[in-house]
Amino acid sequence: MPNAFQAFRTAHEPCSSQLSTTARQASARTLAGCAPLLQRCSSARGNPFSTPMGGRQSKAPAAASPATPQAGAGFLQLEPYSPPAWASHVPLVPASRFRLGMLPTPTHEWRLPGLPEGIRLLIKRDDLSGMQMSGNKVRKLEFLMAEAVQGGYDCVVTIGGIQSNHARATAVAARYLGLDCHLILRTSRQAVDSDPGLVGNLLVERMAGAQLHLVTKEEYGTMGSGPLLEQLRLELAAAGRRPYVIPVGGSSPLGVWGYLEAVHEILQQVQSSPLLRELGPITDIAMACGSGGTTAGLALGSALSPLGARVHAYGVCDTPNYFYDYINGLLEGLGAKPGGELLGGREARGMMRAVQARGSGYAISTESELRTVQEVSAATGVVLDPVYSGKAVHALLAEIRSNPAEWRGRTVLFVHTGGLLGMYDKLDQLGPLVQKHGPPVVRMQVPEASVRQPVQSS
Repeated sequence: MPNAFQAFRTAHEPCSSQLSTTARQASARTLAGCAPLLQRCSSARGNPFSTPMGGRQSKAPAAASPATPQAGAGFLQLEPYSPPAWASHVPLVPASRFRLGMLPTPTHEWRLPGLPEGIRLLIKRDDLSGMQMSGNKVRKLEFLMAEAVQGGYDCVVTIGGIQSNHARATAVAARYLGLDCHLILRTSRQAVDSDPGLVGNLLVERMAGAQLHLVTKEEYGTMGSGPLLEQLRLELAAAGRRPYVIPVGGSSPLGVWGYLEAVHEILQQVQSSPLLRELGPITDIAMACGSGGTTAGLALGSALSPLGARVHAYGVCDTPNYFYDYINGLLEGLGAKPGGELLGGREARGMMRAVQARGSGYAISTESELRTVQEVSAATGVVLDPVYSGKAVHALLAEIRSNPAEWRGRTVLFVHTGGLLGMYDKLDQLGPLVQKHGPPVVRMQVPEASVRQPVQSS
């Protein structure tokens, strides 16, 4: 029987428009069949969705985390983990953490073109959390990979789209720590039986030695990520391997701790930076939302900590209702029962705001979205990936411009979640925009007399 979280994951699949009704019904039946087991797990461990987390229950408030180290300090070290004081009452806490990211990432003012007067915008640069492992996935993997190594697993298995940033970061993290990596990647029927090439994230994954397993979008939509991961896990186990399964985007209860820690990092940066303090308290946090784990961590962290900011999740796939339901499941998995005492009676809807920002569809860019990406990079030097942060900034600016009075006087922190390697898959669309709106490429005129003439060979 699949574990409870896998069943939950399949029933609440990111980009759920790709899932068949049959797959959803099958997952619902699996959950119903697991109900007695879930009740036993709940009484014994605090919550049914804690199964993949493997953390420990916190019995007393822990000491606050030590001061945030310089970026890269303790890289690849396995450390015991203690949560920030304000998160110490979360029932399920990870036991340890691998230092994988170049943390803390910078937070600075961001002067976007066309931003109405009276609105302050900051940016949290999680696109700078590393090179091969850049982006928001690194924070989640610090906790997930610690569990994999300490649990004695010899390989990791995860799943995503053909240009999955999470898959690329997982491949690199696994190789750093001496584990093999198996990636299930979703692609088109026309491409599934061909070599996928070396564009963008694929280059890094294959250079890091990851084994790719290709499936069609239709196969993914019919089965869902949970059953596909379970199928590969069983195949590897039958071959004598010990695979550790990581869900789409690393968005499990354990992965949520990556962005609870990010909130702690933000608070430390605000306290230590005169410039950030001068801009006033952060009133709002905005980010792209794809698999839900980053949003869940930021929303829970903001609710429990002194930050207390409104959280705006710009969904690049699925519907707002899907994200509310899925994030409630992640909170449940942490033992932070939606509507319960720890959350002050709140659930996901009361802790964050989900906004539809997928446009024409997941990983499908409109010309106006790409134009925003091009304008922002030309004006500020910050390059946004078109699949996640590009769509989110496009939607955020549209909301602010349509109702500036609602946002006036607020200080908004945008969390850049990375994903730049995936831009290479959009060159056909980005090229004409850059050529049309960017400075022209010119031939530099060099005086002929100053040019050394090539020596003629005899």
